[in-house]
Amino acid sequence: MPAQRKMKLGAIIHGVGGNIAGWRHPDMQADASISLEFYKQQAQKAEEGKFDLVFIADGLYINEKSIPHFLNRFEPLTILSALAAVTSHIGLVGTVSTSYSEPFTIARQFASLDQISNGRAGWNIVTSPLEKTALNYSKTIEEHPGHAQRYQIASEYVEVVKGLWDSWEDDAFIRDKETGVFFDPSKMHQLNHQGEFFSVQGPLNISRSKQGHPVIFQAGSSEDGRNYAAKYAEAIFTAGPTLEAAQEFYQDVKDRAEALGRNPDEIAIMPGISPIIGETDEDAERKYQEIANLVSIEKALDYLGRYFEHHDFSQYPLDEAFPDVGDLGKNSFQSHTDRIKREAKEQNLTLRQVALSETTPRTPFIGTPEKVADLIQEWFEKKGADGFIFASAGPHSLDTFVDHVVPILQRRGIFRDDYEADTLRGHLGIPFPQNRYAKEMVNQK
Repeated sequence: MPAQRKMKLGAIIHGVGGNIAGWRHPDMQADASISLEFYKQQAQKAEEGKFDLVFIADGLYINEKSIPHFLNRFEPLTILSALAAVTSHIGLVGTVSTSYSEPFTIARQFASLDQISNGRAGWNIVTSPLEKTALNYSKTIEEHPGHAQRYQIASEYVEVVKGLWDSWEDDAFIRDKETGVFFDPSKMHQLNHQGEFFSVQGPLNISRSKQGHPVIFQAGSSEDGRNYAAKYAEAIFTAGPTLEAAQEFYQDVKDRAEALGRNPDEIAIMPGISPIIGETDEDAERKYQEIANLVSIEKALDYLGRYFEHHDFSQYPLDEAFPDVGDLGKNSFQSHTDRIKREAKEQNLTLRQVALSETTPRTPFIGTPEKVADLIQEWFEKKGADGFIFASAGPHSLDTFVDHVVPILQRRGIFRDDYEADTLRGHLGIPFPQNRYAKEMVNQK
């Protein structure tokens, strides 16, 4: 009999949380986004719950209307390196953009994190959507690449990084004190990449870890994003507002991957969820209202504008139909803005309704621990997800989930009771990537 399929769980740690007014809650640590102790507590709590990974998001452009936790927060690789020292099993996944960084530097940094953590690193590949990001990198707004070109750059970028990660075969470093031989030169390899966007010689000056390569994550849901995920991603952080939407994305990406010759079972699709858990359904609803009522309409409009290239929505009547903003958002958060415009039209929503629903969306994962566990199990068993990325919906959310929902999932046999591996690849069931040069030698023989 085949082993029972087990779900994956991750936790995104982003300080005060995704709600733009969450920091105002009386029980929230307002400076959590720059508190090492907060991140440490969250990572250790997730590890107590036997989660596969913690996830650190990032962005490269802010203004006065940005989400509060964007304004003052840790750079992902820095905080993940600190968390590696205070955890022992949980995976450590960080976001780095391919639009405004160099492949050699990123390959080196993630390989370093992978060695520091003893094989627990993961890289969430994103492309920077906001045009004004260019102004932080000695470029003009006009030089910011468009949506399609960003994915072309990202494709070449990841190929370069993966090639650099194979610079050293796994047994290259001999370190024989008697003979004085530190390494086998035949097992050091230059990449010598010459491409459309990058020219990189190599080799990388750090070896592979026990998991071979850091795990490749991806978080885009546009057409280009889906194609990219199908080709490169080993795990996907996505959005799933409904089970039906989650099932469509799940099947579509798995089908695309299979068409490219990949094993779809080796790609973990993990929608983000923000459960609101109460002792009763009424208690959970009270918690939702507490958070929702912290958001002013002015802040909600600012938040909405971020997805549409920081468009100023305050110029429109609040209680009339959502305005026609044309192609705004096409070059930024394309899949997200397409959904907003489609739902606003189909449901005849006003601007006020759209803005408030975006800042504090009513999650389907709301209610008692049993109710939330039932829904998680349904999405998992009906192939809407291989697992989930937990995002805080308020103070103590992760503690409540680990203490009250995880045990239910464990009793039902769909989530692990304890760690069975010591690498992130092992947790996710993703195969070890054989070094390409060692593979060539085997093939030649």
